[in-house]
Amino acid sequence: MAVANMCPTRTPMPEQDPNVRNKNFDEVATGYTAEMAMNEATRCLNCKHMPCVSGCPVNVPIPEFIAHVRNGEFEEAYSVITRASSLPAVCGRVCPQETQCESKCVRGLKSESVGIGRLERFVADYHMQHNTEKPKKPESNGHKVAVIGGGPAGLTCAGTLAKMGYAVTVFEAFHTAGGVLMYGIPEFRLPKAIVQKEIDGLKDLGVDIQTNMVMGRVMSVDELFENGFEAVFVGTGAGLPNFMNMEGEGLIGVYSANEFLTRINLMKAYKEEYDTPIIRPKNVAVVGGGNVAMDAARSALRLGAENVYIVYRRSEEEMPARNEEIHHSKEEGVNFKLLNNPVKVIGDENGKVVGLECVEMELGEPDASGRRRPVAKAGSNFVLDVDAVIIAIGNAPNPLIRSTTKGIEANAKGCLIVNEETMQTTKEGVYAGGDAVTGAATVIKAMGAGRQAAKSIDEYIRIKSVKE
Repeated sequence: MAVANMCPTRTPMPEQDPNVRNKNFDEVATGYTAEMAMNEATRCLNCKHMPCVSGCPVNVPIPEFIAHVRNGEFEEAYSVITRASSLPAVCGRVCPQETQCESKCVRGLKSESVGIGRLERFVADYHMQHNTEKPKKPESNGHKVAVIGGGPAGLTCAGTLAKMGYAVTVFEAFHTAGGVLMYGIPEFRLPKAIVQKEIDGLKDLGVDIQTNMVMGRVMSVDELFENGFEAVFVGTGAGLPNFMNMEGEGLIGVYSANEFLTRINLMKAYKEEYDTPIIRPKNVAVVGGGNVAMDAARSALRLGAENVYIVYRRSEEEMPARNEEIHHSKEEGVNFKLLNNPVKVIGDENGKVVGLECVEMELGEPDASGRRRPVAKAGSNFVLDVDAVIIAIGNAPNPLIRSTTKGIEANAKGCLIVNEETMQTTKEGVYAGGDAVTGAATVIKAMGAGRQAAKSIDEYIRIKSVKE
């Protein structure tokens, strides 16, 4: 075994130069080499109690896979990861490891934690580049399960069940599966070819993916049961954008972040050969402080915008975006207008955006979330000269499934109500997870819910079969 590397800092991740990458949609981080990965792996202390595993929503056996990386056994490392995760190349790129597995790392007490996410990404990429064998399709157990929604929760649930021998059909509303991985997260953070490879791997396991299927319209949940499906998993996400209900939000040039990113990512508006309609603004205000706001701002730069502003009503300390995304945004030239809140979108005589009126804020007492509540400063209004405004203040679950299915209940925010241990909804045989249950959250939490639901569905069907 290699001697532990006690270097206090993690092996740097190679990246494109900020002034080059802000003009292209190629991936920002170019990834570890085998030598870099093995060097970083030697920083792991292989702790007996494995605190990092408890920080992972899908409980990847982290020290075990890192030990294989340390020894140069990359395929063995991949096998370990995929015992728990269906989408390792995705998780290695977009998981907020700094608040999950890496936050529990013992090395982080006195120095930088081990780069767990970077190592997971390397292992997944190595497997994709070097492995030509398709996964073996498991033997059928004779049972059918339907999954509504082909995003992280649905794909994870489908993959987990397929490995158990279930015949799984995924019903996806868009023309391609992947959910937020395809329509929301930009190419420069998560290349779509990588997402497609992960999806193809699930198809090799026997998962049947049917696209352009708007469930609740094309077919109801009850009809799925009539067609022989023994259980249904609902992973429809939170694709209904929230707006601020301020004056001018209906003007030409105002987008929800969902629409803006979907046009760019899924509909390839950034490519000249695609005729997807999208405004290529010169001056952009993005309202919000989360990862989606950073994605929209950085995408606007790459479309050719000269000035891009993040307008956020709190300070940077309260921003929900990952530190890495904030750092990359600043490097690329995004302007942060913190402690400012928009109050009105200004238009010209043709109904097009020409400005965003904002008011300065100051932080008062903490609110229910524990963050200090922003309070407007009287008489501090000013106007940002912009020709596009992108609203990125969160999303709510689409009501289509619950509104067309008797017995499925939701809370006041429209999130499906489930048993947190089993993920079963208020309707027997119907399970749910991901953003449809929690509201907008992280990819890995959605995956964890999908995996948990798959185990419950398996138990439900086995018990039901014994009774019958």
